[in-house]
Amino acid sequence: MKFALVNPAWTFEGSTYFGCPDPHYPLELLFAADQIRAQGHDALVIDAHLERLTTDEVRGNLAGFRPDFLVIPTAPSYLFWRCPPPELRVPKQWFVALESPAVKVAIGPHASATPASTLRKLNCQVALRGEPDQTIAQLASRPWASIEGCSWQDDSGIHLSSGLAVADMKKLAGLSFSDYAVEAHGHRHHVFYGTGRGAELEFARGCPWACSFCNKTLFRNQFRERTLAAVLAEVDTLISRGVDYIYWIDEIFGVGKTVRQLLRELATRPISIGLQTRIDLWNEESLDLLAGAHCISMECGIESITERGRDELNKNCRISTERISQLLVYARQRVPWVQANLILTEHDQREEIARFQENLRQHGVWVSEPVPMFAFPGTPDYRERFGPPDDYAWERAHRHYLETFRAKGFSDIQDQQPAPIEDLECTY
Repeated sequence: MKFALVNPAWTFEGSTYFGCPDPHYPLELLFAADQIRAQGHDALVIDAHLERLTTDEVRGNLAGFRPDFLVIPTAPSYLFWRCPPPELRVPKQWFVALESPAVKVAIGPHASATPASTLRKLNCQVALRGEPDQTIAQLASRPWASIEGCSWQDDSGIHLSSGLAVADMKKLAGLSFSDYAVEAHGHRHHVFYGTGRGAELEFARGCPWACSFCNKTLFRNQFRERTLAAVLAEVDTLISRGVDYIYWIDEIFGVGKTVRQLLRELATRPISIGLQTRIDLWNEESLDLLAGAHCISMECGIESITERGRDELNKNCRISTERISQLLVYARQRVPWVQANLILTEHDQREEIARFQENLRQHGVWVSEPVPMFAFPGTPDYRERFGPPDDYAWERAHRHYLETFRAKGFSDIQDQQPAPIEDLECTY
């Protein structure tokens, strides 16, 4: 069997998407391709976003390959599955434009949260819930009803899975990148100066916390580490191909039994790193270790400057706001870019926020303006507001977001005039 795994050329006009628009490694497709080949099948990864390919160009590649399965994600890269574009405009356009007779397979946050509406909107045959690293390959050899998280539609209707696939991290061996355009990546995620060649990797997946706003419950939820040997093999492969910066896409970098060993190993290599984390995982000793591993970019989710606000968001943060500030300043003395992210809550007063920001900015820490919170379907926040996700979940969350924040203001990295999902998807 042949699998074509296509990362579309993403566009975000009119979207509430506030992730980075640059190309990033489609790790979910690269891991799946390895699993497909391990099962004796053929896999072709096409990163149209990176290589700036049109649908006509990709359609030509598919004509030569003649895939049995065509896989397209509903969000750009695992890194942004937690904050995806709510609309399915791009994958819908690409499934239609590629005109492939192959079995069409959707993966991603939409397929995980709302498989039935994803099947209908994209007119695809399969929607895989949860982590698809290993379940994509299973489509070729197992009854679909026996595949964890597999929903599909046929002439008899839609068949929904209540399960969620969870990848076995020990089986995700080191990626070789032998057929991927590593050298085409210039973007260094979350680095705002200089030039180089960046990449993204993951050391661990999932998070042991359950913050109310975090969209990870229906995929990448359970915390698991990969084997250190596999990760270091990937690092060394990328270094050999000219990569000088790696951004760790882990939901929460800094947790795990071997993370300190990883940092010690990175310290011996000609590579710098960036990551997203929570500052209460660190202390002065571990921050020194992080700096020694050539960390140059550190994004920390603070969310609220008050203990009451953090409790409302279920952060389970066990240090005070004063200690948070101390650690951020200590980190900034060792790491060139330290960012503290805030979310709008009812418990944070603007005057107090301004004082918190000014204090940290005087020490070189970049502090965001409090950003609005999107109730992604599947998050604890969505369930508390609206209940379990149904076929209208994305539209409901999107409408609530626009109604709540159109007057208060959107994030400065979002389109300031977002359109309704119905307009973006043309699904009247």
